Amino acid sequence: MHVLKIAVCDDEESSVSLSETYTRQCLEACSAAGEVTCYTRSQNLLCDITEDGFHYDLILLDIEMPETDGMELAEKIKPFLPDVKIIFITSHLEYAIDAYELSIFRYVPKNDIEKRLTAAITDAVRLLLIEEGEFYTIKNGSSMEKIPYHEIYYIMKDGKNSVFHTSRGNSKVRKSLQQVYDELAAEEFIFTDRGCIANMVHIMQFKKQSLVLKNQEELPVSRSHVQEVREQITAYWGAHI
Repeated sequence: MHVLKIAVCDDEESSVSLSETYTRQCLEACSAAGEVTCYTRSQNLLCDITEDGFHYDLILLDIEMPETDGMELAEKIKPFLPDVKIIFITSHLEYAIDAYELSIFRYVPKNDIEKRLTAAITDAVRLLLIEEGEFYTIKNGSSMEKIPYHEIYYIMKDGKNSVFHTSRGNSKVRKSLQQVYDELAAEEFIFTDRGCIANMVHIMQFKKQSLVLKNQEELPVSRSHVQEVREQITAYWGAHI
């Protein structure tokens, strides 16, 4: 199980302790494994990330702090942790607009901290678990690549290879499509014809003999697979709406 790395930073020890308590409660409620590291000095958190390479999946930041405030800290952290989710905690409403401009995950006012912070942490943890999810590992010689399932649009046969078309680009593995399909072992992947496996997570439209994906690409559906594909998509959409 992936262990989520979470940091809490506030110059007031009582606030740090409170946020840590809420965080641990949310982790337990989500059945998630997590490590919570607390900071009372923003500079220490910044140094750990920018100088010592600390990784965090989620950071709870107070905006009003001496030395480096939360807003400035977020700007400096983002280049090092571009995918980190940041929850801002503040008593000043005017910061909310700036927070959204920084692509902050959630903004929590201190006057409603228990309810709003618990909801924000829970949403962040659930999203992190979904994003982490399962992944397919491709080994080519001494190199290894992990491809999260949710990033896979489709997989096409290319001679003796299978090519993964993902949100990050294409990756090739010297295996048959059937072998890849068996290794994926997940309900969201379906054969649309003998040479293509689609990820139903990314299907937006089912046409007569093709599928339209979220990235606007269109995949063929062979006549022999039409009925099965239609039934699988209908069942999947019905279960996930």
